[in-house]
Amino acid sequence: MKWLETTEADFSTRLATLLADRGAVETGVSTPVSEIIADIRRRGDDALCAYTARFDRLTLAPDTIRIGEDEIAQAADRVEGDLLEALSLAAQRIESFHRAQLPRDMSYTDEAGLTLGMRWTPLDAVGLYVPGGKAAYPSSVLMNALPARVAGVGRIAMCVPCPDGVLNPLVLAAARLSGVTEIYRVGGAQAVAALAYGTASIAPVDRIVGPGNAYVAEAKRQVFGHVGIDSIAGPSEVVIVADDRNDPRFVALDLLAQAEHDELAQAVLITDSAAFARQVVAAVENELRTLPRAAIAGRSWADHGAVVIVRNWQEAAQIANDFASEHLEIMLDAPEDFAAQIRHAGALFLGRYCPEAVGDYVGGPNHVLPTSRTARFASGLSVFDFLKRSTSIAAGPDALRAVGPAGARLARAEGLDAHASSLTARLDALGAAQD
Repeated sequence: MKWLETTEADFSTRLATLLADRGAVETGVSTPVSEIIADIRRRGDDALCAYTARFDRLTLAPDTIRIGEDEIAQAADRVEGDLLEALSLAAQRIESFHRAQLPRDMSYTDEAGLTLGMRWTPLDAVGLYVPGGKAAYPSSVLMNALPARVAGVGRIAMCVPCPDGVLNPLVLAAARLSGVTEIYRVGGAQAVAALAYGTASIAPVDRIVGPGNAYVAEAKRQVFGHVGIDSIAGPSEVVIVADDRNDPRFVALDLLAQAEHDELAQAVLITDSAAFARQVVAAVENELRTLPRAAIAGRSWADHGAVVIVRNWQEAAQIANDFASEHLEIMLDAPEDFAAQIRHAGALFLGRYCPEAVGDYVGGPNHVLPTSRTARFASGLSVFDFLKRSTSIAAGPDALRAVGPAGARLARAEGLDAHASSLTARLDALGAAQD
């Protein structure tokens, strides 16, 4: 765990080194992924079934790749009632927040007489990748499927790996709550390739979203351009800005909530009190003694965790912007005032009683967020990821007279004479008609 203080002479250098740590991680899977994608494109379902047998130890035939609706219903019905209620509450809140995001079409006539507009339309088909097997991520299903449904996407196809044939009932219950019925029991780079290029059993989609391992992330990178993707997600991260009026254990637990994701996750505390920071560090060590995922969280905290001691909250805000973190918790008396200074963060969590875990499950805003400092230029998943916008121009004779001559001059300046003539020919005809 790194300890930095802004009063140190080499603080800027040490901070730059810490920030560079969040760069892209080289996984070394580019070649095998490209081979898998090429094989899926060449052999389709046969290759898909072969890779599923190889990686997931599950024998499939083309007619068993898709999970039937009866199987979905039976699995979802096995979910305990209180858990299903929690899932339903989360779904309602996520859907409500994303419905509030829906944009409106626009249209107006300007001074020159041109009618200008912009229209939003949903994508035709989206592919949703969900990690499967013993690991259950129903929240990822809700966060990816519900914005697509709210946006009006006509078809949502979901791929979920089933190692040894294990289907997680929670994942299928979340799919049913989200209105997803087209589900395939395949995963990995081969599932991404199937969604992107299609096979006899899986029709291609226009965009692929959802988390996955290094092979899935690399496959999404390689199919991008043929289809859209949400992002290339890196390890999870949180920056917590907290004063000494907080309970050290609360802060420690919030740090560990990120650290337990994986060994490459990063948890950072920014505070103006070194004494409080030492209490938090001690609380982290204490929690690690009993945390079920202590091995993962402990390695993350040791290798990538950090404490930054600042002289004032202005320094803290600038450093938080430098981190441009996926999650930013602001545990201060007036969190809104501090938040007003933040330009770069995937999602903000305001106050002493709003841990980032609220956003992971039941807050409402999406938990698919930019990582690895990409919050400097990227945003979290939203309904806008499932919409396209088209602009329109309507121009009659008077409008063309008003703007056409300027357009023709610009076209000739660029050496595009046909462009210019397409304007001047009409203007000449209008002049003749007027004469």
